[in-house]
Amino acid sequence: MHDRRHDHRRLGRELSLFDTDPLIGAGLPYWLPDGATVRHTLEEYIRAAERRAGYQHVYSPVLGKRELYEISGHWAHYSDDMFPPMDLGGEQVVLRPSLCPHHAVIYRSRSHSYRELPLRMAELGGMYRFELSGVLGGLTRVRAIQLNDAHIFCTLDEVAEEAQAALEMIRRAYEALGITPTRYRLSLPGPGGKYVAAPEKWQRSIALLTDALDRSGLPYEAAGGEAAFYGPKIDVQVTDGAGRESTLSTVQVDFHQPEQFDLHYIGPDGDRHRPVMVHRSIIGSVERAVAHLVEQHGGAFPAWLAPTQLVILPVSDTELPNAEALARRCTRLGLRARIAGPDRGSLGARIREARLVPYQAVVGAKEAADDHIALRLRDGRRLHPRPVGDVLTRVSALIGAHSTDLWAEAAS
Repeated sequence: MHDRRHDHRRLGRELSLFDTDPLIGAGLPYWLPDGATVRHTLEEYIRAAERRAGYQHVYSPVLGKRELYEISGHWAHYSDDMFPPMDLGGEQVVLRPSLCPHHAVIYRSRSHSYRELPLRMAELGGMYRFELSGVLGGLTRVRAIQLNDAHIFCTLDEVAEEAQAALEMIRRAYEALGITPTRYRLSLPGPGGKYVAAPEKWQRSIALLTDALDRSGLPYEAAGGEAAFYGPKIDVQVTDGAGRESTLSTVQVDFHQPEQFDLHYIGPDGDRHRPVMVHRSIIGSVERAVAHLVEQHGGAFPAWLAPTQLVILPVSDTELPNAEALARRCTRLGLRARIAGPDRGSLGARIREARLVPYQAVVGAKEAADDHIALRLRDGRRLHPRPVGDVLTRVSALIGAHSTDLWAEAAS
């Protein structure tokens, strides 16, 4: 049954995360400051995780010549989902439906030795899908997408290990985000002509992804008709409050585009060899990821992701200077804090209003005098007054570790 309270479209407006306007257009939501904070924090988490895993970040334009997509195969197999071309000085230019052709060209722009492989190239980049207005809704189906994308150029022997490492990155991200995957799907080709015709490459790709899933010890189901046009993929499926399943993260093996773009590396024998391209996305589209997080947590995001992490509640106007000093300390530590003063109503009313904020710091006369705060946690726990420095140190440590725990007692 769909929990209406957790519909991300309604919550997104109520919590001032995002909205839409007919003047901007259907499927083109804009992000409000709190939503932008969630999105930015999520993007920074992913970039840092990728840097630690040996990825190099690039930027590439959201436009490309039609010829780029003819070479990649998108034009032949995927043009129904692309915006129509724009004429530009005798050339046709299109809004990109994916980032992989640009990354293939970036790889090709320099010569590469086998010693550089696996070469992991990542980008949080914009792309555009020509979705029909009937299927658009909130952040789950949009026309302008910010994709957490990456392409690993590697040897055949490295594919299964790289795919397995990507699955482990996905597992860790889901743990930090409090997301439970519904299932892992091995997406295979089905009947019809939307796939690149290369049976041998398909068989090799499917065997490599099956090997990665088996190595990871993950249960999975095979599904025909769900593959990308250029190769099979592992899809990590999640379910929303209405019981609708969607794909959040993917790992794909591609022998097709390296051949189309004539990609190569120089092997230990001094000859040219063709790399394999592994496509992987840890959180998929930022829009869909945030939609799922809103529904999963009902707006009560993990503390590290919450737009406001700590709300400061001075009991009366007398404690306002202490509240302002505390807010400045939080800002210096990188914590997102705001003050909800007595002008916002009674203490009880302010506590209820801030129910989705992970930490509520009550500052009364006694706490102000002792430089203490009485912390209330979002889950209903109340902690005895403690020194401000101690509280902020522990909260910062949990947030810095991307923990889903709100409090951990210090080891004695």
